[in-house]
Amino acid sequence: MVCTTFRLKMLLLPVWASMLLGLLSGFLPVVGMEPMGGAKLNSDHAPNTEPLPSSSGSNCSDLTVKLEFSTKVVEHEYIIAFTGYFSAKARSLYIRSALRNAADGSLKWHIVPRENPASNFPSDFELVHIRQASPGSLLTLEDHPYIKRVTPQRKVFRMLKYSPCKYDSVPAAPGNATRSWQSSRPFRRTSLSLGSGFWHATGRQSSRRLLRAIPRHVAQILQADVLWQMGHTGSGVKVAVFDTGLSEKHPHFKNVKERTNWTNEKTLDDGLGHGTFVAGVIASMRECQGFAPDSELHIFRVFTNNQVSYTSWFLDAFNYAILKKIDVLNLSIGGPDFMDHPFVDKVWELTANRVIMVSAIGNDGPLYGTLNNPADQMDVIGVGGIDFEDNIARFSSRGMTTWELPGGYGRVKPDIVTYGSGVRGSGMKEGCRSLSGTSVASPVVAGAVTLLASTVLNRELVNPASMKQALIASARRLPGVNMFEQGHGKLDLIRAYQILNSYKPQASLSPSYIDLTESPYMWPYCSQPIYYGGMPTIVNVTILNGMGVTGRIVDKPIWQPYLPHNGDHIDIAVSYSPVLWPWAGYLAVSISVAKKAASWEGIAQGHVMVTVASPAENNSEVGGELTSTVKLPIKVKIVPTPPRSKRVLWDQYHNLRYPPGYFPRDNLRMKNDPLDWNGDHIHTNFRDMYQHLRSMGYFVEVLGAPITCFDASQYGTLLMVDSEEEYFPEEITKLKRDIDNGLSLIIFSDWYNTSVMRKVKFYDENTRQWWMPDTGGANVPALNDLISVWGMAFSDGLYEGDFTLADHDMYYASGCSIARFPEDGIVIAKNLKDQGLEVLKQETAVVEGVPILGLYQTPSDGGGRIALYGDSNCIDDSHRQKDCFWMLDALLQYTSYSMTPPSLSHSPQYILSILAGNHLYRYSKVLEAHLGDPKPRPLPACPHLSWAKPQPLNETAPSNLWKHQKLLSVDLDKVALPNVRAYRPQVRPLSPGESGAWDIPGGIMPGRYNQEVGQTIPVFAFLGAMVVLSFFVVQLTKAKSKPKRRKPRIKRPTYLQQQTSTTTTAAATATGKNPGV
Repeated sequence: MVCTTFRLKMLLLPVWASMLLGLLSGFLPVVGMEPMGGAKLNSDHAPNTEPLPSSSGSNCSDLTVKLEFSTKVVEHEYIIAFTGYFSAKARSLYIRSALRNAADGSLKWHIVPRENPASNFPSDFELVHIRQASPGSLLTLEDHPYIKRVTPQRKVFRMLKYSPCKYDSVPAAPGNATRSWQSSRPFRRTSLSLGSGFWHATGRQSSRRLLRAIPRHVAQILQADVLWQMGHTGSGVKVAVFDTGLSEKHPHFKNVKERTNWTNEKTLDDGLGHGTFVAGVIASMRECQGFAPDSELHIFRVFTNNQVSYTSWFLDAFNYAILKKIDVLNLSIGGPDFMDHPFVDKVWELTANRVIMVSAIGNDGPLYGTLNNPADQMDVIGVGGIDFEDNIARFSSRGMTTWELPGGYGRVKPDIVTYGSGVRGSGMKEGCRSLSGTSVASPVVAGAVTLLASTVLNRELVNPASMKQALIASARRLPGVNMFEQGHGKLDLIRAYQILNSYKPQASLSPSYIDLTESPYMWPYCSQPIYYGGMPTIVNVTILNGMGVTGRIVDKPIWQPYLPHNGDHIDIAVSYSPVLWPWAGYLAVSISVAKKAASWEGIAQGHVMVTVASPAENNSEVGGELTSTVKLPIKVKIVPTPPRSKRVLWDQYHNLRYPPGYFPRDNLRMKNDPLDWNGDHIHTNFRDMYQHLRSMGYFVEVLGAPITCFDASQYGTLLMVDSEEEYFPEEITKLKRDIDNGLSLIIFSDWYNTSVMRKVKFYDENTRQWWMPDTGGANVPALNDLISVWGMAFSDGLYEGDFTLADHDMYYASGCSIARFPEDGIVIAKNLKDQGLEVLKQETAVVEGVPILGLYQTPSDGGGRIALYGDSNCIDDSHRQKDCFWMLDALLQYTSYSMTPPSLSHSPQYILSILAGNHLYRYSKVLEAHLGDPKPRPLPACPHLSWAKPQPLNETAPSNLWKHQKLLSVDLDKVALPNVRAYRPQVRPLSPGESGAWDIPGGIMPGRYNQEVGQTIPVFAFLGAMVVLSFFVVQLTKAKSKPKRRKPRIKRPTYLQQQTSTTTTAAATATGKNPGV
């Protein structure tokens, strides 16, 4: 027995030793630990509909998910939206009645049947097939009193390609080096998952450093297990996942209440793995555990295995979610079209029905102005991504919102950020996988919201506004990151729990204060002080109304300056939403300096008081209206008005962007990102240029009104870049007068070629017609009208190429040339490739002496100067390859101080043709439709701000405007966590053949689990190894020290000996042998 035991121990010794070495080296997946790794981006990938690879097929669990999207209009199919919910019979009667009056009485049409779970319920839209529909018949439909809108049916293709992991990091782009990324698909809403390699912080240069080993179960990193131990596991909360479906017998889920299919495929299972991953982050109950394992999971399969979806599928599914009273909805899709009316309207309706929608903010970072819809809506929780070192993920989209441009200013988005890089989620059939992208960060927040909702006893207090209030008030601010990157900060689950459990219905503001001196969080406001005579600084604040779905601002906001803190040195004007619906509205604060502070420098403070009223619920004891008063502190830095030569005015009014029109990119090489949708603002895709000008001492202001609305005597240079809008005749006249009086003008143009514009046309999804660009990269004909008075014009030539200018390497990307210029002006010409010829005929030719830069001093006494350049890509962050900020400096030196740059030459003259039949008037603020050519509209009145009457306060202002952002009646110090009691959610036992390698005994791991605990794992592993090895050494020593004993012989009984002797003798006699031998 001793020998057998010793042999068994010796056989087990190598096994135990290898396991211990695996623990010490991190090879075994203990409690979710694994090495961090990145993946390289391969932009030249092909579409792939393969599912996620199985866990047994690879030694690594991190996957790179690359995306490619396309869309097309379904021929002859239209979505008819109604003003309310009607039965199928009533909808059919309304359509029949509307089309009966159509001009073409022979119109052939029929209602397309929709076989899905919502087909038996009233609906607010219908899908109709109309053969050869004319614009008149569509207008006839929209004239019906119960029909709200007619839009084309869209078919969306989403291609995912899952690649095995590669642990090669992707370095961040240093300085102004070339940065490339893949943008969201144009015109369409996309899944927002990426490879795990794009998690590096923006603008950081990585060097060798010691990386800390961290756990990878995101729910435990965010301390969800603390709430699990209190008995909160998501029970009773309905959470919907709109994605690719879920397998029926997936071992990670125990409470899938309903799986619905909204596609034309006869299956409910997930054939791709993305939907399973998202559902796992929210509600998985083993291995890669989700936040709310006991929540009621509702799976909406809205994408086929071929990754196709339709707008009508989403609308039907949204209606069904409202019918099922879904509490939380995760939507890991997005796109740039915030004017997609059927989709946006339905999102508003969802949130109005108390559905908390969580959506990914987009994967178009690090460029600013890349927010995706619906995450950019006020009523939706927009989520950005960070890595496990709390750096903003490089792929995460940045603010501001561009809805409000050109006249206003964007809102703060994202709302919060959380882990979105290398997060573990459920595999398609079993096991776990790691993915990256804001579509990963979105279900992290959706799972946290589901868990938080289950902790509130009075569920009536939980609504889209109150949940967002709790999340942003409890978020942990990341140091060194501005608000357009991190929103209100990093998700803090425990603090959000504390706030929700002492919450009282109220209004709040986002951001909760305005401090133009706080750097870098308040960028761009903190980057430039304000002064008398400057354009008003606009801060767009979001009002969140937790008291009800609808509300209003009582009377008017009150401006109360602090007299001891020079509050009377600033003037405040406020505009706001007339109705707060659903759950939110805007408060636009315009800040200007009073005349008495024209030569004063210092800090001025005050606050704006806002009272919000909302109808009380029917069962409310209050009755009537609920009211909530909030205070918006304001702190600004004032400096004396700078000299005219240092003041640059950026023309925002004449910049147009998608949506709604087709405005193409300025660089025709960017075929995967053809739309100009980033706003063309100094704080979005021209952010680097703005930062450079500020570093050079210039003060940059934004003009959001016509040229007739500013005092040109205050500014040295008017800067027009990539202008797409037309000009009023009054603007042309005033600009001529302003330049004669000393204002200078710099224009960065772009390509405009009618033949190329026809070449890049596409089938429009809104008008169902072949749609040509409304302009080129810039509206060159309009610019030519503006500068023709000085004998200047741009051409329709299209050029690109590398060249050297003043010892600087330059790249001309799809720019135009100068066609006509005054004889006494000076022009720079370079040899460039004819890109227009390449686009049209696929031929290559080099053109010598292409005039690209012109400088001109106007002849009037004291007149200004004009500088023209044919390409804006070198100062645009969107696809800049080589910056030309040095040239912008030289041009400003010329326009401000008449210092002429060297190395100049002259150019020939040329006349430009205009594309006939363009539809710019549809989206223009200047043109309107006429029977003939479009004509200018009447010049609008200049914006007039109604300055608030101050109510001065003789009291001291708060020293620090940002503390912990508390809601009213909430004191986190008094909201202590209750005593933790042992509680473990029920866990389904493993089925035969299931892998239990990642399961934690007893279900979800109890106890507080965070990064500090993760750091102690190697210590415990080492101590455990020593104990086990000591045991084997002692046993081995004992076995060798004991003497070997002979096994005693057992005597046989006497009767057996006699029987044996008799048998032996008889056998010997029979064989003739002697028994003694």
